[in-house]
Amino acid sequence: MSYNRKNKILELIQTHEIETQQQMVELLQAEGFNATQATISRDIRDLKLIKTSSPMGRSHYAVAPKAEAKLSDRFIKILKETIRDVRSAENIIVVKTLNGCANAAAEALDSTDNEEIVGTLAGDNTFIIIVDKTEHVEKIVARIHEIIA
Repeated sequence: MSYNRKNKILELIQTHEIETQQQMVELLQAEGFNATQATISRDIRDLKLIKTSSPMGRSHYAVAPKAEAKLSDRFIKILKETIRDVRSAENIIVVKTLNGCANAAAEALDSTDNEEIVGTLAGDNTFIIIVDKTEHVEKIVARIHEIIA
């Protein structure tokens, strides 16, 4: 499933300075994903990854900075197809997803410039959204339900 692969790509670029698509292919294959350079090229485009420079001056893939508050159609599709349950407690929202999809769904929400969302933390099939104030939780939960309905 492409969501699992894209989720793994997001994880890999956080833990490795990946300079080339071939290096990405090799890392994915080492993780058990059957991927080609053409597939990785599409995934990079879909995830809107950019090349940035490390402190050592080497270029590598990274997630583009948050550019807009509106969710793209691609991210809406990810949320609709992967989220299975949403619950809240105080200023934390717990979101259950399909196995292997939590990172991609959390990234979809992180990609927005929503000031109420302090951040997200993702596992394999669950992620949490940390909200700045308890009174903003209901608004965010309602927005998630609106998106996945």
